[in-house]
Amino acid sequence: MTFTDRYAPSPTSDLHLGNLRTALAGWLLTRAAGGTWRMRIEDLDRDRVRAAEGVEGRQLRDLESLGLTWDGPLVRQSERLDLYRDAVASLPTYECFCTRREIAEAASAPHDDGYRPYAGTCRGLTGAERDARRAERPAAIRLDARAATQTIQDEFAGQVTSVVDDVVLVRGDGQFAYNLAVVVDDIAMGVDHITRGDDLLSSAPRQARLTTLLGGTPARYAHIGLVTNATGARLAKRDGAVTLADLGLPPAEALALLCASLGLGPCHTTEEALAAMPGDQRFHAGAVYADGGLTQP
Repeated sequence: MTFTDRYAPSPTSDLHLGNLRTALAGWLLTRAAGGTWRMRIEDLDRDRVRAAEGVEGRQLRDLESLGLTWDGPLVRQSERLDLYRDAVASLPTYECFCTRREIAEAASAPHDDGYRPYAGTCRGLTGAERDARRAERPAAIRLDARAATQTIQDEFAGQVTSVVDDVVLVRGDGQFAYNLAVVVDDIAMGVDHITRGDDLLSSAPRQARLTTLLGGTPARYAHIGLVTNATGARLAKRDGAVTLADLGLPPAEALALLCASLGLGPCHTTEEALAAMPGDQRFHAGAVYADGGLTQP
């Protein structure tokens, strides 16, 4: 089955081995299927992007050095604001004035990815109540989801069904929210397969619901295991030498390290990696990073 997948880094910090491993997995799945692999720069948080000057270029060079080339033009979210604005205007929405503390106190326990489902506190405000709250703080814009249920299909987790809450579409500071932007972009880019870390699995049903509401067809997903540190926490830059620059490895050796962690053996080129792909393409287990090496748990 041929499909279009994408990799979508935020240019706020250099890619570490966990990021690169996910990119490699998506690239391999796509190329093995004869598909199209797109590149999108998720740069909506302009303050953080400005504070990380040069990061985007280093991210792209790291990917290219491993042989992870992409198809078509590079897409930047900062150049697509009109698309997000039009999407919000087409959706059922309402203003939300809740603070993070109020949401935390009213919501159920957070999901594994830290996301707290919203309890719908502001959905039933009267016009007068909204006017009063608007004078106190700017409103966020939420999807009026009405507790719809959505099922997605994942290559590794199978069918996943959950109730979709009233996700934020526009933040109180006016910035378009991640869940909205990625859905609008995926529809516009023709993305019908999404490979990413399994920490984002719980967000897939609400993104699929948004896709449907915007007239698109939900993608098929492949959520793969994360790279963790020796204590089991998700790998981060604070764990030491975790980027290609920090490790100082030749690209071929870095690729071999990543391929071995996916169960493909120490492949030194992407051609070797494609040839080593298993018939069922199942390499979703995570990996552990310790002492400069990656091992399967």
